[in-house]
Amino acid sequence: MENPVNNIKRSVNRRSFMKSGLLAGGAATIGAGLLANGTLARAQETSRLNEGDAAILRFLAAAELIESDLWTQYAELGGIGDNRPVEVDPNQEMNNYQVALSNLDGDGPQYISSNTLDEISHAAFLNAYLEFRGAEAVNFDEFRTLEGSSAKGSSRIKRLTNLMHLNVDTSWYVRYRSATNPDLSATFPQALTLKNVTAIPRDNNDFEGASNPNFPGNDHVQAIANVAAFHFGYIEQGGSSLYASLSQKVTDLEVLKVTLGIGGDEIAHFLEWVDFADNGVQAPVAPFTDKISGLKFPDFFSPLNPLIQPSLIFPVPCEFISSKLPHVAIIRPLTDKFGGAVATIASFTADGLFFGQSEKFLKTVQQLAVEADAAVRLA
Repeated sequence: MENPVNNIKRSVNRRSFMKSGLLAGGAATIGAGLLANGTLARAQETSRLNEGDAAILRFLAAAELIESDLWTQYAELGGIGDNRPVEVDPNQEMNNYQVALSNLDGDGPQYISSNTLDEISHAAFLNAYLEFRGAEAVNFDEFRTLEGSSAKGSSRIKRLTNLMHLNVDTSWYVRYRSATNPDLSATFPQALTLKNVTAIPRDNNDFEGASNPNFPGNDHVQAIANVAAFHFGYIEQGGSSLYASLSQKVTDLEVLKVTLGIGGDEIAHFLEWVDFADNGVQAPVAPFTDKISGLKFPDFFSPLNPLIQPSLIFPVPCEFISSKLPHVAIIRPLTDKFGGAVATIASFTADGLFFGQSEKFLKTVQQLAVEADAAVRLA
């Protein structure tokens, strides 16, 4: 079996994202990538993207590069990769993080590797499509400066994102079980408090911990895996809303096909991770307390609260368009205010994904987000 982590390294070869004077005059200048020989003639015959559609695709490419980076870190330590589960290779033992993820779903390591490859394909396609339509692609290579995990299995390459100082917003878990809608001013509490926590083993010491008789593995690494589970859902529900929000601004029908197609895959990811997170807050995994980190994971079935009921994996019908209309099961939010590009970067920043990143990077992604949200669908 080919190692998914090896595939991760085969990124599209583009010139540097940044040119001199990137933010001069308040406009981001994105490094031009050369069209592949096979697409040059077609691109010359194809209409160029309008400014709004190009801005939308550039931001989505940026978001997918960010997602690819964080999912790569999950895949290296928790995916199938070189540490294949024993069902695949009886001679290869899983590390304790993989065991803990498998406690949430026996196919967890495979799902992580698959999700990672999906995100890499999204980023590569969006950048290639931008060039295919005569627009400039996005390259964040100069911003890969962060140190990642030093645990066994990590490639130790420099990262765009930080998974070791997260403030995971778990309100999404409540929102999708509620009949109210953030686009109609509803607010939601946190399902769990996950502040300044790690979602991956930081070093080999994090593979260890006190044992719990309820499940194979140990409390400490199980707590890390449970954080990851809720972070998976947070990331993918954000992608679901982002694609749906920006699709409403698209003018070109082929671009709409791109955003709807990739956006649908983000929704598929989200539904899997809802179920995955559920398994961390019910028996036999929960309840438990990690004595090392102090994190507590209760059993959400005891007592039962419909707003955090684990078995509700599909969106509960909610208000939509108007409170006078019947409730309907939908993706939400669907507006710029909560689901747009600027909201996405604000959420990622609050999440701690960019902990330690440069001011230049933050300004760059913010400018891309502003330009995407400013796009308007043309008649």
